[in-house]
Amino acid sequence: MPQRADTLHPDMPSRLAILSAHTSPLAQPGSGDGGGMNIYVASLASALARAGVECDVLTRRQHPSEAPVVEIEPGFRVVHLDAGPPAPIAKHELIELVGPLADATERFMDDDGVDYDLLHANYWISGAVGHVLKHRLSLPLVATFHTLARVKADAGVDDDVEDRSVVEHETVNCCDLMLASTVEEAQQLAQHYGADPERIEIVPPGVNHDVFSPVDKRGRHAARRALGISARHVLLFAGRLQPLKGASLAIHALAELQDPDALLLLVGGPSGPDGDLEVRRLRQLVVELGLERQVRFVPPQPHDRLAVYYRAADICVVPSRTESFGLVALEAAACGTPVVAASVGGLRSIVEDGVTGYLVEGREPLDYATPLRALLQDDAFARQMGNAAELSSRRYAWSITAARLRRLYGDLAAREPVSCR
Repeated sequence: MPQRADTLHPDMPSRLAILSAHTSPLAQPGSGDGGGMNIYVASLASALARAGVECDVLTRRQHPSEAPVVEIEPGFRVVHLDAGPPAPIAKHELIELVGPLADATERFMDDDGVDYDLLHANYWISGAVGHVLKHRLSLPLVATFHTLARVKADAGVDDDVEDRSVVEHETVNCCDLMLASTVEEAQQLAQHYGADPERIEIVPPGVNHDVFSPVDKRGRHAARRALGISARHVLLFAGRLQPLKGASLAIHALAELQDPDALLLLVGGPSGPDGDLEVRRLRQLVVELGLERQVRFVPPQPHDRLAVYYRAADICVVPSRTESFGLVALEAAACGTPVVAASVGGLRSIVEDGVTGYLVEGREPLDYATPLRALLQDDAFARQMGNAAELSSRRYAWSITAARLRRLYGDLAAREPVSCR
C-alpha cells in the first residue's frame, strides 16, 4: 500500500475520494446533467489539492473514449469508472448501478494501489454509492446533496424517482458529516430528513475572483463587442434549460418590459429527459410573444467564458423555483452585475434585496419586470448596486471553502466513522 503523504497535521487526510457518479467535472456546465455541481466539484477539488489534500473525483464513464484516469493538475485526478454501458444514462436509471459503481471503485483502488482516507459524496446517487463504500471500506462519509427531493416537491417540482427521498434519508442517517451551503439548507436537512444538527456544517461554495471580476463601462462595451451585441439593454439568463430554472419566466418578463432596446441572452442547453421538448417550448414562446429579435439562444459555454457574458449584461436574471445555493448569482455578482433572483433557497444568502440586487417573491412576469425596469432606467443606481454586489461577493472564495473543509476532514480522520442510526 502507498505511504501517506506528509501533511500539516497528523490527522489531516492525504487523499480524498470525491464521488460524482452521475456527472463528471469535465462535462460542459449548462447542458445535460452538467450544472453548478460540476463547477462545485471541479473547483473544490482544485482548491483542496492546492491546500495539500490530494483528490480523486470518481465518476461513471459515459463515453468509450474517456481515459481511465485524467490528471487535471497536481493532486487532482478524474477517474472514470466502468459501470453500465459507456454512454449517457438517465439519472433515474442510475440507482440500479449503485452496487456496480461501488465495485468499480474498489477495483480501481486495487489496480491503482491507492487508499482513501475519506469519502465525499455529491448528490443523492453518489450518496447511495458512498453509503455502500463507507461500510465496505470503514471510511468516514461526507455528503453534499446540492438539491433535496422533498424540498423540490415543496416548490412544486416533482420530477424525481419515487425512492430518491428514501435514499437521501438513508444517507443522512449514515453520514459522518453533511455540508450545507446556507443556514436554510441546514434547517431543511433537519426538518425534512431528521438530520442530526451536530453532523451538519454550513460551508458555502466559493467563486474564482481571478476569472469572475468586474469591469468599467468601457470593459462592458468591449464584452458586448466580443459577443456581437449592439442592444442598449442586455439581460442574462445562464443555466440549464429546464422548467426548474425558470427560463420561460425570464422570457415573459422581457415581454412585460415592452422595451424594444432590450436583449435577453439565454445561455444554456437542454437538460433531463424532457430537455429537448423544453427548448422547443421556449422557442415557440418567443415566437408567440413576438420576441424573435430580442431573445438570443446561446449554447452552453465553457465556465471561464461565462465571465464575458456576465460583464456584457446589465442584469442577471435567476428565476429558479428552488436553489440550494446559486453559483450563477454569485459569479454575476463577482463581475459587478446586479442580480434579480427568486427569493428561494441559497439565493437569499447571496442577494441582499435592494442593495446588491432584488429578490422576487412572486412568479408573475410583472414581479420580475418591475425591478428589471427600475435598474434599466437608472444607470447610476444600477452601477451602485453592481459595486455593492461585487464587494459582497468577496466573502466567498474557493480557498476559504477548502481551508474550512480541510479542518473538518481532519476532525473526521481522527475518529472512527459513525454507525448508521
